Amino acid sequence: MKITLKVQRFNPETDSKPRFQAYTVEADPNERLLDALMRVKRFQDGSLGFRKSCAHGVCGSDAMRINGKDGLACKTLIKDVAEKDGDTITVAPLRYLPVQRDLIVDQAAFFKKYRSVKPFLINDEPVAEKERIQSQDERMRFDDTTNCILCASCYSACPILEKNADFLGPAAISQAYRFLADTRDNGFEARLTVLDDADGVWPCENHFKCTQTCPRSILITKRINQTKKMIEKHRDKAED
Repeated sequence: MKITLKVQRFNPETDSKPRFQAYTVEADPNERLLDALMRVKRFQDGSLGFRKSCAHGVCGSDAMRINGKDGLACKTLIKDVAEKDGDTITVAPLRYLPVQRDLIVDQAAFFKKYRSVKPFLINDEPVAEKERIQSQDERMRFDDTTNCILCASCYSACPILEKNADFLGPAAISQAYRFLADTRDNGFEARLTVLDDADGVWPCENHFKCTQTCPRSILITKRINQTKKMIEKHRDKAED
């Protein structure tokens, strides 16, 4: 089938503002959007800029907005975004992050927020034997969050960031929960200042956009709410 890719272009060295450019390409319905973008770059316009790496939904590099929804180009099939011959697929960069060129965004702010929650195991206690034992049930409390590939799709989908750019964001909070819920971790206090803040967990209004857009099926909204409950429980204990 023949489709039109309507791609947002922006080169800060030559453009004063973003613009859309259309490319007509042949694509099999079962191909991925990434395949079509690569076809454009290889045979029509080598100046088109976008990120890619593994092409199998593992690295998270090719996250972008596809027909107004956030996702991975390598996991989006043509038939899922173009129903018939001649349809147009609109492709734009992720929101809330500065555009460096075309579909490439500067993720520095995203990763700064991620690092602020100390997304690593915190435990200075000596290990009794060879390792810290954890049951399967204990692992399952946070298991889905370990699938995060930091693609920032949930960040771009979050409506809160449109009105509060300082909001910590769904990815950072869900990754904080990944360790808060880990029975081997002792870092609750170390993360509390960032999470229990006006721009921490509390701005979330349960729109579920993050959960709906996550390419790894992480229950992000649920994990944010569980983090809120942990903080509330900590407050109650402090008052007793």
